[in-house]
Amino acid sequence: MSAIHYYKNADNIVILTFDSPNQSANTMNADFRDALAQVVQKLKADEQVAGIIFASAKKTFFAGGDLDELIQVQPEHASSFFQMIENLKAQLRYIETRGIPVVAALNGTALGGGWELALCCHHRIAIRDAKTKFGLPEVTLGLLPGGGGIVRMVRLLGLQTALPLLMEGKQLSVEKAQSLGLIHDLAENETELLSKAQDWILAHPQSQQVFDVKGYKIPGGTPSTPAVAQMLSIAPAMLRDKTKGCYPAPEAILSAAVEGAQVDVDTALRIESRYFTQLATGQISKNMIGTFWHGLNAIKSGSGRPQGIAPHQTQKVGILGAGMMGAGIAYATASKGIAVVLKDVSIEQAEKGKAYSQKLLDKQVSQGRISAERAAQVLANIHPTAQAADLQGCDLIIEAVFENPALKAQVTQESEVFLPEDGVMASNTSTLPISGLAQAAQDQQRFIGLHFFSPVDKMPLVEIIKGKNTSADTLAKAYDFVQHIGKTPIVVNDRRGFFTSRVFGTFVQEGLRLLAEGVHPAKIEMAALKAGMPVGPLAIQDEVSLTLSEHVAQEARKALQAEGKDRPLSSADEVIQTMIHQFSRKGKAAGAGFYDYPEQGKKQLWSGLSHWYQNTEIAEQEMINRFLFVQALDSLRCLEEGVLESVIDANVGSIFGIGFPAWTGGALQFLNQYGLTQALARAQQLTAEYGERFTPPKILQDRVAAGAKSI
Repeated sequence: MSAIHYYKNADNIVILTFDSPNQSANTMNADFRDALAQVVQKLKADEQVAGIIFASAKKTFFAGGDLDELIQVQPEHASSFFQMIENLKAQLRYIETRGIPVVAALNGTALGGGWELALCCHHRIAIRDAKTKFGLPEVTLGLLPGGGGIVRMVRLLGLQTALPLLMEGKQLSVEKAQSLGLIHDLAENETELLSKAQDWILAHPQSQQVFDVKGYKIPGGTPSTPAVAQMLSIAPAMLRDKTKGCYPAPEAILSAAVEGAQVDVDTALRIESRYFTQLATGQISKNMIGTFWHGLNAIKSGSGRPQGIAPHQTQKVGILGAGMMGAGIAYATASKGIAVVLKDVSIEQAEKGKAYSQKLLDKQVSQGRISAERAAQVLANIHPTAQAADLQGCDLIIEAVFENPALKAQVTQESEVFLPEDGVMASNTSTLPISGLAQAAQDQQRFIGLHFFSPVDKMPLVEIIKGKNTSADTLAKAYDFVQHIGKTPIVVNDRRGFFTSRVFGTFVQEGLRLLAEGVHPAKIEMAALKAGMPVGPLAIQDEVSLTLSEHVAQEARKALQAEGKDRPLSSADEVIQTMIHQFSRKGKAAGAGFYDYPEQGKKQLWSGLSHWYQNTEIAEQEMINRFLFVQALDSLRCLEEGVLESVIDANVGSIFGIGFPAWTGGALQFLNQYGLTQALARAQQLTAEYGERFTPPKILQDRVAAGAKSI
């Protein structure tokens, strides 16, 4: 069965219908490439063809490149891969330049290679649908549009308009694409879509791309045009400041776009192919495809959900505590159409929590992202209250009060009486063991941890923590709820700090240790950014608050002492204590921490940090290695100890939960791509130089001994 159906109607219009066999979506796989080659041969043999329509038999138009293939391409395949891409482009270029009209009949979303197919057409018609998206998101997977997307977008829109779309991987709505001139007409259904496509062909018997017309000028000008040249003179520096040199794809896109804009179309396409080959054969794209495509898809399909349990639809959610976290959870829940009861100790506090959603919604309305009616609907879903009895009818209650076991036990006991027999009680704790909190519940099987991240409206991850007695049914309900509100769930087992808070703590502590060692604080922060972390350890410690970190450390120390274990103060602990008790600097919320926070102007490192500065020189790459290895090795310990149950959850959770650099593909993929043998040797070196926190877990040693290539 061919991936492209070839049909010529009575008007000699050829309709090429994309229909990849054995796939729910069309992709540029080997079947498609073979089919396209056959189609082109057929077209070349038929001089009567009056026009061509690209259509789709799938629900969406075309999904893009075959990522299963791309992740397999190795450096030694570069030559053959480059030639394959060039052949594909040559076939599309033949269709584009034959001189007859070519129309894209877009029945749904076209991303990546699918949008590149559409760009090959002279006229693009789309069905009016709010769910449809167009664009070139390859950069988010460490790649660039290699099917002509850069070349055609630049020629159609100009460098200044096209570059942000290409380098950020933005997806466009039908209306936005039309406003940019990328979509020429709209249809209400597939019948009208095909009819309009045929009518346009009949009305334009001779057609070519606008940029193939002699004398065509790229909108805004070429790189030598003064305004464009001025923009390009600062673009590389701005890009490097943003990527810190960790992501080659945006830089390759910029280069391909600028270089391609100075030559003819065919040469520009070849330049694009070379950059695409460079990225596709590189390791970073493999890291990112593995996690952001395969990993996320596995989670979306329920990889961490107990099997054999019917899907559950949460109807009403009670949230205890209307502070920043509770208010954020209320917004995330209500925005998906679920009724929310937001309870606090006073109606004033509860109303204040609801006002947080009002603020977020007002901003969206002012930006034109949602209607005022839609905002009102979301707000109507939130019922603020100070009365526990209003929780009646909730099938899920989430407590989001302060990290105090006694307080959490109190609110659990006073609220869970309003749950039905099959209802779920959850805690939003970030560090306290769920099994311990569950002891306050009437039924520990129905108690679970739902660890959201701040700010909830922006952070995509939810860490689901199974207590010792949490039932599979409760886990399934929690998983379904998290997915319903548009978040990504990872499932972990119960330990103090779970996975994300525990590993995140190693990053912050490593920064504090470097400070204690006498390294200049600005060098510490810069090394973390160059590693790919979104924020430096000193800045993030201020955000978390030093007093909270001290409290968590004290609680952990008490728990260990109760178990007959001891945890001596580390140099990081001593830095925290000195900051709080000697210098009265408690973090951003208190107005003073490792940074000063002037009312006017940007934050800046506190000059008093000279207290620790000893002009200690540690190579930047050494600090980068320390930041990455301390987190990766502790993530591996979490897998070894059973806190984590899958490598996928480790990689996805580390990126979305703690900001582990996306270029690595996640904490465990960092070790894989480093090379397990080399990672073991490096960990041993770090252990010898800096201490037992870098001790390689036994699982790493065992994998290396077994000759394994990955965890």
